[in-house]
Amino acid sequence: MSLSSQFVLIVDDDPDICRALDHVLRGLGVRCIWALDGQTALQAVQLNRLALALLDAKLPDIDGLELAQHIRIVQPGIPIVVISGYFYKDDPAILAALEQGLIHGFIEKPFLHTEVVETVKDALSSQQAASRTV
Repeated sequence: MSLSSQFVLIVDDDPDICRALDHVLRGLGVRCIWALDGQTALQAVQLNRLALALLDAKLPDIDGLELAQHIRIVQPGIPIVVISGYFYKDDPAILAALEQGLIHGFIEKPFLHTEVVETVKDALSSQQAASRTV
């Protein structure tokens, strides 16, 4: 799977988290776009064809799950992964978002680089498989 032309949106209000995720994903060959708040993220979604969005659950201007709903309106097929130190994998809000298909995956902070790589590869491969069946 060629990832070199893929754009991934990283949304987190902590630039160090954006930098860490960018560094990990650069190893996969994807190009990253950073947004430090929901408004900037929505502008990036409107201006770019994205392969994936990684969203912090708590942003200064919007909740990450609410942002995911807005992103789905603009780019319905994009896989969305929530990254959070606020929610946990068994949190009812996360489980409901996964069940409803609002988000593709969830990563807890602090995260392991290997977990990020595996989750991103899984999300991108499922998106590519879905686009081949359309």
